Amino acid sequence: MPNNFGLNLLTFIILYNNLIPISLPVTLEVVKFFQAIFINWDLDMYYEENDTPANARTSNLNEELGAIRYIFSDKTGTLTRNEMEFRKCSIAGVQYGSNDENMQHFDDPELQNALGRNDKNVQDFLLLLAICHTAVPEKEEDGEIEYQASSPDEKALVLAAKKEGYRFITRTPDYVEVEIAAKGEIVRYEVLHVLEFTSTRKRMSVIVRTPEGKLKLMVKGADNVIFDRLSKNSQYKNETINHLEDFAKDGLRTLVCAVADIEPNFYEEWKELQIQATLDVNNRDDLLAEAAEKIERNLLLLGATAIEDKLQIGVPDAIADLSKADIKIWVLTGDKQETAINIGYSCKLLTADMPLITINEEDLESTRREIRYYTEKFRTENRLSKDNTENKEALIVDGHTLKWALEEELWQEFVSLAVSCKAVICCRVSPLQKADIVKFVKKFVSGTITLAIGDGANDVGMIQEAHVGVGISGHEGLQAAHASDYAIGQFRFLNKLILVHGAWSHQRLTKLILYSFYKNVCLYVIEFWFAVVSGFSGQIVFDRWTIALYNVVFTAAPPLALGLFDRHCTAKSLLNFPQLYRTSQLSETFNVKVFWFWIMNAVYHSILLFWMPLCFLSHDIAFRDGKVGDYLFLGNMVYTYVVVTVCLKAALEHSAWTVFSHVAIWGSIVTWFLTLLTYSHFWPTLPIGAEMVGMDIYVFGCWIFWFGLLLIPTVSLTRDLVWKVIRRTFFKTIKEEVQEHELRHEDPAGVIKKDARKRLVILITKNNVYTYIYRYPCISICIYKLFIFFSNHYERKILLLMHFKTPNAVYFSLLSLFPL
Repeated sequence: MPNNFGLNLLTFIILYNNLIPISLPVTLEVVKFFQAIFINWDLDMYYEENDTPANARTSNLNEELGAIRYIFSDKTGTLTRNEMEFRKCSIAGVQYGSNDENMQHFDDPELQNALGRNDKNVQDFLLLLAICHTAVPEKEEDGEIEYQASSPDEKALVLAAKKEGYRFITRTPDYVEVEIAAKGEIVRYEVLHVLEFTSTRKRMSVIVRTPEGKLKLMVKGADNVIFDRLSKNSQYKNETINHLEDFAKDGLRTLVCAVADIEPNFYEEWKELQIQATLDVNNRDDLLAEAAEKIERNLLLLGATAIEDKLQIGVPDAIADLSKADIKIWVLTGDKQETAINIGYSCKLLTADMPLITINEEDLESTRREIRYYTEKFRTENRLSKDNTENKEALIVDGHTLKWALEEELWQEFVSLAVSCKAVICCRVSPLQKADIVKFVKKFVSGTITLAIGDGANDVGMIQEAHVGVGISGHEGLQAAHASDYAIGQFRFLNKLILVHGAWSHQRLTKLILYSFYKNVCLYVIEFWFAVVSGFSGQIVFDRWTIALYNVVFTAAPPLALGLFDRHCTAKSLLNFPQLYRTSQLSETFNVKVFWFWIMNAVYHSILLFWMPLCFLSHDIAFRDGKVGDYLFLGNMVYTYVVVTVCLKAALEHSAWTVFSHVAIWGSIVTWFLTLLTYSHFWPTLPIGAEMVGMDIYVFGCWIFWFGLLLIPTVSLTRDLVWKVIRRTFFKTIKEEVQEHELRHEDPAGVIKKDARKRLVILITKNNVYTYIYRYPCISICIYKLFIFFSNHYERKILLLMHFKTPNAVYFSLLSLFPL
């Protein structure tokens, strides 16, 4: 008995090993590969200015592009062009520069007048711009100098100094030379040390020896970093702060410039410390940072620069459309808070009616207090939810506050508040903080897909931390693009990538997976039904070669057609109406319920496809000469019906027909018929299929076969067709309504507006309306009448009533039966 059980178990394991479609991973990889090629070929995402096409660097994440809920974006070079233009400056408490937006370059006669008066502050300021950098001058054939700089900011500042008469002309390992036009001379400064900029330090410094032999430190960096290191004797701080706020309100990027004189004795001591830090192998970076801290102090403020970095073309519209798709956008930037807020308004991330929650705290306790205040406020108003897309608040937080907000004891409360807001802007953040924010959001809202987009090396950590990383090939190099999953030339192309390619890929792959399981269950469960009538002998009803070729040949093309060419809506509709993205975003077409519906439907089809032919053959003679056929005759009949049914099922699931769809579906059916004709004559020419000899004559010569070919697939798919008709007549989704408008060449805008009104009614009913109905029934009647007035469809009345959870709902139910 144990031996028989083991043998039977092994027999049925072999019999049903293909129930799970082992061809599915191969089919998925092929489809994903071609979907990635479609992305690369999309001319709408080709950036002609720098010859940059879209580049799908992986094909494994195509479907995740269709389920994005959070986008984390850098600002400079991502939302903006990263083409810096010097616009304004503040020197010794005096502001220079024009507010005229039509001016292409900085031009202020007052600055030249100050130079004419030999204003030492202005001279020192311009000299600092010409020296404190790492740019390299290259002389062109026409004698002009072209600067090669590590960042567009540095180049813009060097060009500004050149325009004002301080032309940087020479760099060697030991010195730099600056040509001063007003004096008609070239001055040489010996460069002793360069303390380079890092995202942690947020400043860069040079130590030079002046022509007079004095030692001087020149520094430029973020305002909060420089102000913390100013000497008590430093002047113009308040005036400069006011100017910085004005610059930030104009959306300009700011840097603060300062200098310090260094005593020779102190410099020699510091030099030894710097050498020791440089030679250290284990803690070199930390020791160098400590050494820099010791010399970058007691600074004297010179002024501040303001550089314009305009938004990329199409950014405001792109962000507005992504918001309509219920995608929450977080901007993580190293810029000043006011600058980031101004850019937020410019790019439509922030709107005039959007309340701003600003958290700028100095310690853990005050940060905890602020976060808990807003968290409790949201909770009281029933608006604290990671799935809430209707909140209008925007959260503004700086890097110093993030230091405390991301502590172990507080990060969950902070992220809970942040994900409940419509938009989030994090200012003065480091690359590590960017990555941490993405990591904590992924952890808190597990199950949702995040995307990070950036253009520089400081965005690499964030890009790699997100589920999907997108790099922009920009002016800061290709580090972000090389570390990303997808690379594009401009931020606006993200809309096509997500709303079109993402939605299409998600819909196509989900259909492919469901259909692949369906067609395999449909065939291999028939082996179980045959086992019932054959005493569970382990005998198979189909020829072994036809079983092997089922997924490889006869039903291989329909899932490929679904996965490559099917689409629920046109690209134009998906871009014009981002609300359609919610279908894939919420996985409405692929979840446990949908999966088991397909499986049960496959089992239902297998019952009809096996038992109906068996019933026909049991009650009638198959051939005129009295022959009844054997098990293989039955198997080939059933196999034909299965192939025809599953191919027609693929036809029912197609939303958009192409030439490839027709070839895949009808070609698969024809291929099986041709195979049966030829395979039945292989033996003895080929040593295979001996039991199939003459099978084509038996099958095609049987009138029951042809009768069943018309009847059985039709009966099997009748339920599917009827259900599809009923659903698309009475229970249409927004996607299906848009499809119908596209077929009639009508504008689907009305469908989208109707859906928006429906969502509004549902939202209002969810926000504790029932408490008002219970307390104030008379007022509730008036409110109800207003909703019915604006919601002129009976279904909206029902939606409203469904959410009323008080006895008064009965009263309203009676009202809904009569016109108001």
